[in-house]
Amino acid sequence: MKNILRIFRYLKGYKREVILNIVFNLLYVFASLFSFVMVIPFVSVLFGIIQPPELCPEFSFNKDVIIDYFAWQLNSYSVTYGVFKCLMIISIIYIFFAFLSALFRYLGMYYLAPIRNGVIKDLRNDIYHKITILPLSFFSNKRKGDLLSRMTSDLLDIEISLISSLQMMIKDSLMVIVFMTTLIIASPKLVLFIVIIMPLVAYLIKQIGASLNRNSEKGQKQIGTVLSTAEETLGAIRVINTYNAEETIVKKFEEQNNRYSRLMTKILRRKELAAPLTEIFGIFALVIIVIFGGLMVIKGEIHPSILIGFVLLFARILAPMQSVTTAYYNLKKASAAAQRLYEILDAKEKIIEKPDAIEEIEFKNKISYKNVFFSYREENEENKMVLENINLEALHGQTVAIVGKSGSGKSTLIDLLPRFHDVVGGEITIDDVPIKDFNINSLRKIIGVVTQESILFNDTIFGNIAFGIDATLEQVQNAAKAANAHNFILNTPKGYYTNIGDRGLTLSGGERQRICIARAILKNPKILLLDEATSALDTESEKLVQESLHALMQGRTTFVIAHRLSTIVNSDKIIVMDNGKIVEEGNHQSLLSQNGIYSKLIELQTL
Repeated sequence: MKNILRIFRYLKGYKREVILNIVFNLLYVFASLFSFVMVIPFVSVLFGIIQPPELCPEFSFNKDVIIDYFAWQLNSYSVTYGVFKCLMIISIIYIFFAFLSALFRYLGMYYLAPIRNGVIKDLRNDIYHKITILPLSFFSNKRKGDLLSRMTSDLLDIEISLISSLQMMIKDSLMVIVFMTTLIIASPKLVLFIVIIMPLVAYLIKQIGASLNRNSEKGQKQIGTVLSTAEETLGAIRVINTYNAEETIVKKFEEQNNRYSRLMTKILRRKELAAPLTEIFGIFALVIIVIFGGLMVIKGEIHPSILIGFVLLFARILAPMQSVTTAYYNLKKASAAAQRLYEILDAKEKIIEKPDAIEEIEFKNKISYKNVFFSYREENEENKMVLENINLEALHGQTVAIVGKSGSGKSTLIDLLPRFHDVVGGEITIDDVPIKDFNINSLRKIIGVVTQESILFNDTIFGNIAFGIDATLEQVQNAAKAANAHNFILNTPKGYYTNIGDRGLTLSGGERQRICIARAILKNPKILLLDEATSALDTESEKLVQESLHALMQGRTTFVIAHRLSTIVNSDKIIVMDNGKIVEEGNHQSLLSQNGIYSKLIELQTL
């Protein structure tokens, strides 16, 4: 339940609404209480259950004095004006307090609405912000569907189960407390009979609640699996259709969905035990009150009006007691969802920025990798190194090409420069200053990245090129022209303001890549990272993209991961990687003369 308490901390931002909600709920409770209490002496006198005193007692806050006082006043009024008129006056007063009760209840809900929506909004914002700053290694171990499930299904579960319970927890808890206090004042002995059976109720509620929490956690994980399968299907629909695997993938989805349905059925059945369980024990307690209270009236220990009032008030708090029990079950169910959310919010930010980090980065001389080691593994796992003893230097304005077989560590090598990951040994420096000393945003501001996969957003062409940059249309057009993208953009329905759809799939591969290059040109970075930017393109598109890349690389320090070695023969420096190590280094001609791995790769691609 500690995660539930952590969510309640978000209420700090809504102190005014919380206070007003409590105040109006308290007024609602007292209005409800008074409307019940005032009927007791009237009914008693009207039907002759008790006889009013001969003289009007002096009013004081004593239950017997209060009963006698109202009994004398009502009897006097009924004798003077008649029973019917007295009944009408009481009815009007009762309706008045019933109206106040309803009004205060509405006002309590009125001020709960911004709390309910605000807490969920703040929680969703914090989760999304956390996701944007977590290192890439966090996402390599998580399925997209599971993360989406946490931001949607789990949050919805918290909103329904937790935030919706706030009104029950505040209003009904206050009603139970105030009414029970009144019952204790009326007859402590009768309340004792209720208290005797309460531990049994509490024990049963606790046991069912624990079971509900366990099943809820399983249910949240299962819906994450269902969403992951759906997300994978949407991304791989072409492959599914090609291999006629529709039946296989549907069967897999149905199995997962059926498992989730069975879990939710079990959860709902357990949850629905709350109301009937409380009701049964409430009625049992009510019967005990009637039996023992009747004996106490016969013995003259209490007034008959006290018993009537006690039964009425206790019957009135049965529903709030059920609500409090339901709220408890809701909290247990929400606890599982909250735990999954806090797995994200509590995830360690492995990329730590120094408090006094350097804001301005000039970069005039060189980038150096000095005895760099890197592993994706956690400290308590098998420490398998992906990069070992990397020593590399790139002078300002140089182009450094990185080649090697798949899995040799090429992409990891350049991912360390913008601190998508941090080295576990050695250091990377810019002008002999460790990159860990720089402000992360300032470091990434001078770095541009173009990857093999064209990463675009469901936005306009203008929005994708100017992503994260406050740019004018003219600046965007100039960047597009340098990227050989201007002409095809003009041929789209709305030019630069054409929406390109999800991941830019309304465009060809070459067009998408040129928009990515235009985005990098507009950013005007000092350092450029190209990760196999043309490997997925046809020959014609590759030629256009290569021209765009050539324009982008001018005057910049560039690291190029190349699939087609013909594109990097003119690089200032070429390094060959194998099993996380640099095994060869030099320019094209010097590497050919070594007759090593690079020479064999060139030979394979020219056959």
